[in-house]
This record gives sequence, structure tokens and C-alpha cells, in this order.
Amino acid sequence: MSGPFVEAWRTALADRGFRLRLAAVVPALVAVLAGLSRFLERVEARPGVVLPDPLLALFPPRDLTWLTFGLIYASVFGGLAWLLPRPRRLLLGLEAYVALVLFRIAAMWAMPLEPPAGLIPLDDPLVRLFGPSQVLTKDLFFSGHTSTVFLVAFAVTAPRLRALLLAATAAVGLSVLAQHVHYTIDVLAAPFFVYGSWRVAGLVGAGGGSPVAGVAERRPEGR
Repeated sequence: MSGPFVEAWRTALADRGFRLRLAAVVPALVAVLAGLSRFLERVEARPGVVLPDPLLALFPPRDLTWLTFGLIYASVFGGLAWLLPRPRRLLLGLEAYVALVLFRIAAMWAMPLEPPAGLIPLDDPLVRLFGPSQVLTKDLFFSGHTSTVFLVAFAVTAPRLRALLLAATAAVGLSVLAQHVHYTIDVLAAPFFVYGSWRVAGLVGAGGGSPVAGVAERRPEGR
């Protein structure tokens, strides 16, 4: 079996540094997602504060659940389809996602919030297919939906696909606000945490060097 996909992975796996990072990021990803799940259960039971939000006060909530998750899943799967033949870029994205989840846990721990007034719960329709699940309302600062799509846009370097993903990021941010699922600050803060996560991943990948340099070395993969 041969081809660009196989050759890209064969070349990447020949690099001991890549293998070590891949071996580390997979269990780290499983661990942080499991930890996030348990943490969110505590967040739901914890009292928080209600923030004044002049923007949300301007309009009544609308249920845009299907639009929101349609954009999220299309963005994630589209991004993965582009990243899978580019293993180094994919690895960098996974490392950034681990950092992003840790940032979310820290941010939610430091800023306990009650949901905005008029919230319409955002119930994942795909998860619902596999049985009942707890609908979260207090996983607020910062927006995981917005930050996930923006991280995919950050990872992808193809200009047209990145433009589409950035548009999807904006649409998801507006949708969760329209549904009163998040405060405005939750959405506005998300891109900054994504940028911080990407820098952390870049430092890991560059062995303490510049994340920009680490990406530049892999520029041929981004074509």
C-alpha cells in the first residue's frame, strides 16, 4: 500500500520525536476529556453568578441547536479530513486541543457562572441518538463550541478551507449567543484561549522554540 497519505505517515513515524509526542498526546487527550467530564458534573452542581449582558438583553432566545451542531460537526470532520494526510499538523492540533481543554477547566474553576437568562439548553443531537445524556448549562467561560471550531481553523492552512472554518466559527459564536447558551464574554474570549493553546503546542513541538518556526518547517504539508 502506497500513496501520499501512507508516505506522509511513514515519514513522520520515522522521526523519534514525532513518535514520542504522538505516544504522549493520545493518553493525555483521553485523560483530559475524562477529567473534563467529571469536572463538568461538579460545575453543574456548583452555584455561580449571573453576569449582566447588554447584548443578550436586546433579543429573545431562539433555538438554533441543529444549526450550531451542524456547523461544529461539519467543521471538525472537514478539518480532520484535511489534517489526516498531514500528521505533523494533526499532532500539533491535538496537542493544542489538550491545552485548550486544560485552559477551559482552569477558566471554569476560576469563574463559576449561572447560565444567562432565557437560556434554551443546547442538547447535542448526535449524543442523543445513543441515549439520554445530561444537558449542561454551566460550562460557560469560555465557549467550548466556538473555541473548538476556531482551533480547527487555526490548524488548517489551506486558505479557502480556513476561510470557511473562520466563517463557521463566527456563525457558531452568533448561534450560541442567539440561543442564550453563553454570555458575550464567553464567545469573545474563546479565540484568545485558542491562540494561547496553539502557542503552548508550538513550544512543545519546537522543543521550547518558536511555534511559528515549528509551523514553518512543515510548510510543504500545508499546501
